[in-house]
Amino acid sequence: MTVEKPEGRPGSAQEGLLAETTPLIEQLVADKVASRLMAQDATLWGPEAESEASVRLAWTRLHETSEPLLGEIAELRGQLHAEGVNRVVLAGMGGSSLAPEVITNTAGRPLIVLDTTDPGQVADALEGDLTSTVLVVSSKSGSTVETDSHRRIFTEAFAAEGIDAASRIVVVTDPGSPLAKEAEEAGYRKVFLADPNVGGRYSALTAFGLVPAGLAGVDLRTLLGDAANTAADLARDSAENPAVLLAAVLGAAHTRGAEKVVLADTGSGIKGFGDWAEQLIAESTGKDGTGLLPVVVEAPDSPGFADAGTDATRVAIGQSDDTTMLATSGSLGGLFLVWEFATAMVGRLLGINPFDQPDVEAAKKAARSLLDSPTDDDGGAPVFTDGPVEVYASAGLLSEVTSTLGVALGALLDATPEHGYLAVQAYLDRIADASAVLLRAELARRTGMQTTFGWGPRFLHSTGQYHKGGHQNGAFLQITGAVTDDLQVPGRPYTLGTLQRAQALGDGQVLADHGRPVLRLHFTDRAAGLAHLVKAVQEVGA
Repeated sequence: MTVEKPEGRPGSAQEGLLAETTPLIEQLVADKVASRLMAQDATLWGPEAESEASVRLAWTRLHETSEPLLGEIAELRGQLHAEGVNRVVLAGMGGSSLAPEVITNTAGRPLIVLDTTDPGQVADALEGDLTSTVLVVSSKSGSTVETDSHRRIFTEAFAAEGIDAASRIVVVTDPGSPLAKEAEEAGYRKVFLADPNVGGRYSALTAFGLVPAGLAGVDLRTLLGDAANTAADLARDSAENPAVLLAAVLGAAHTRGAEKVVLADTGSGIKGFGDWAEQLIAESTGKDGTGLLPVVVEAPDSPGFADAGTDATRVAIGQSDDTTMLATSGSLGGLFLVWEFATAMVGRLLGINPFDQPDVEAAKKAARSLLDSPTDDDGGAPVFTDGPVEVYASAGLLSEVTSTLGVALGALLDATPEHGYLAVQAYLDRIADASAVLLRAELARRTGMQTTFGWGPRFLHSTGQYHKGGHQNGAFLQITGAVTDDLQVPGRPYTLGTLQRAQALGDGQVLADHGRPVLRLHFTDRAAGLAHLVKAVQEVGA
C-alpha cells in the first residue's frame, strides 16, 4: 500500500506544499494519532466530538471483527443458489450502496443497485427475473425512505408473481432499528445485524458492504485479508505511514486554499473508488463552514484534473507517472482503510468532528414536509420555458427578461464565487439517462470551474452534507424530468415520482436558504430536454 507525495521543483507550488506538509506529519506522529486511532481513542477530536466518536470507531478493527460474517454469508448464498436464486438486487443509500457497488464492480460480479427514487430505474430492476431474485434491504437507521420504498414495491411485486416475499428479502441493519423489528415480525429470510459503532460512510467492511458483495459472489476473505495486511502500517506513528502522509498533504493543501480534492483513476483496476471516497470525504469533513470537496473526474486528462488550479489538489487512484501528483495505490481492502484513517486524521487537522453529518437532515425534513402536503405544483411557475425545458431559479438569480437557457446558465455561472464550484445534480434515471454524466466534463471544460456531478437523491447521502455545511462557494444546477410511468409506493400516500420531486425541491430550497444560487431545469421530455441542455452548454464560453 503506497501513497506517493508530490516532488516539487525549487520555487514551485508543490515545493511550498511540501514545506507545509512536513510539520503536519511531525505533529501527527508526535501526537501518536495513528496508534491512538487504531486503539479507538475517542478524545482525538476534542471534547465536543468525544461522545460521538466513542460510538463510531469500531471500523478500525473490521478486518478482524468482520471475519465471522463470512461463513454466514457463504452459507446463505449456497442456500439461495440451491433454490435457483442468483440475481442480487440491493436497496440501499449512501454507505449501504457505494461500498458494495465498488467491491462488486472491481471483482466483476453482478449486483443491481437501487439508490434512486426514479420510477424508471426501479421499474427496470423489477423487469428482471423475480423468480431468481433476492432483495437485500440495507439501512443503518432502518428508516431510510428510499430503501423502505424499494422494500414495499418489491414485496408487492414478489407477491404478484406468487413468490413468498419474506423468503426473498435479506436485511442488513443496526440492532434495534425499526427495520430489524419489522424484519423479525415479517419473517424475512435472514437479518444481518451490523456493528452499531460504525458510521455509514466507514462501513465498507461491515455487513453493509460484505453481505451484498458476498451474495453476488465476491471473494470476501481476500478483501478482508488485504485490509489486514495494511492495518499494521496504519497503526504506526511514523512519517512512512501512508494515512499520515495523505492526511498531512490534504490538510496542508486546505490551509493553502485548496479545499477541493480531485480524484482520477490511473489504471488502478478498482472500478468506482472515487464515488465511494466522495461520500467519505464530503460527509466527514464538510461542516462548520470548512472541509474538503471531492471532485470525481472521468480520467487523468479530464477537465478539472489535468488543468486543476490552486484551489484543488489532484489525487490519482493508482500509480503516478507525474511527480506533481499525489497518488494512492494498492488493493481495494487496503485503500478502504488508508482513506478512512486519513480522513479521520484530516478531521483532527481541520478541527472538526469527522463522524457527524449535521446538515444532512435539513434536506430530508424539507422533502418530508412536501410529502406531507403533496400538490401538483412543481415549485411554482417557471421563470420561462425554452423548448422542452422549464426553468426555475432561486430568488434574484434571473432577471424578468431572461428567456433562453444559455442566458440562464450564464447567470448561474456569474453567481458562482471566484474559486467556487459548480454542482450538477441530476434527479434522473442513471441507466436510461446515463448520458447526463457528460455534462460535468463539458461544463468544467468551458467554465474552468471545478465541477461535480451527482445523481439525485444518491448525492444527498454523500456530497449533500458538504453543500450545506462546507465552504459556501458552490452554485447548483438541478435537473429534474417528467415521469411518464410512475410507481405507487404500497402503504404510502405517494408515488416514487412524487418522492423524487419532493427530494429535489426540498434540497433546492435548503440550498437557497443558505444563500446559494440554484438553477433548476425541468425536462418536460427527458431525451429532448437533455439534448437541448447539451446544446446550450456547448454555447457557454463560445
